[in-house]
Amino acid sequence: MNNLKHFAIWLLVPIEAVSNEQILSFIDFLRSKRLKARTVNCYLQSIRGFYDYLYDEEGVRILNPVKKGYALRESKPLPKYLKDHEIAKLFECIKNSRDQAIFKIMLRCGLRVEELANLSRGDIYLRRRLIHVKNGKGNKDRIVFISNDALTDLIVYLEERSSNEEKLFLVEKGTYKGKPISVRGIQKRMEYYAKKINLKVSCHHLRHTMATQLLNAGMDLVSIQDLLGHTRIKTTERYAKVSNVKVMKDYFKAIDAVMKRPTPMGVDPN
Repeated sequence: MNNLKHFAIWLLVPIEAVSNEQILSFIDFLRSKRLKARTVNCYLQSIRGFYDYLYDEEGVRILNPVKKGYALRESKPLPKYLKDHEIAKLFECIKNSRDQAIFKIMLRCGLRVEELANLSRGDIYLRRRLIHVKNGKGNKDRIVFISNDALTDLIVYLEERSSNEEKLFLVEKGTYKGKPISVRGIQKRMEYYAKKINLKVSCHHLRHTMATQLLNAGMDLVSIQDLLGHTRIKTTERYAKVSNVKVMKDYFKAIDAVMKRPTPMGVDPN
């Protein structure tokens, strides 16, 4: 209601006389106040909802002056990733073999927490060092590969695991011992370790970290897109914006090639 009140105070014409031009002027006014796009869109949503109410519930036959195309484009935050010393700090504090395997697979294979919770023993191919991710986001399947350290941690966990349960990762204590661990169960384990070492980290940060590390190591975006299961390459390209190391490597490689080119005779390079 505060949004509508601010709009009504700003208006110089009656509510029923508001036009598209007034709405555009109000948007300019809000932007002059340096409000974020999300805040401006909240104002527009409130105003649009108010006029929908007048038309549908009160029978006031006036056109809604807020067109859907008026919403501002909201900037998406860049992916957050862990630095090398933060990764080391996290895994140093994880002594449980199940949790070590869970989070190492998320870090090295780029799995979403839902995908990891859904893994079954039959999805793991140790000799071929790959995981068949079934029904990922958008109900898509994909293949990801297991690094040496993730493979080691996974084998340690499997050797300690005695249950015949088909799901891969199980609850180890309490009422639900032996049952498949849930998404929330995995997230709570991460929250426990994050608090223990005073580090702001989530399960999804591990996925972001893998993508950033691979990009910095020179892997092309299309391959990273395939591993992460992104439908659009634009989603994967967001990692390029935070990967300053890759930009730096590409720059010095290119500029070295430029500097090594012979200067034509009689041409002043300056």
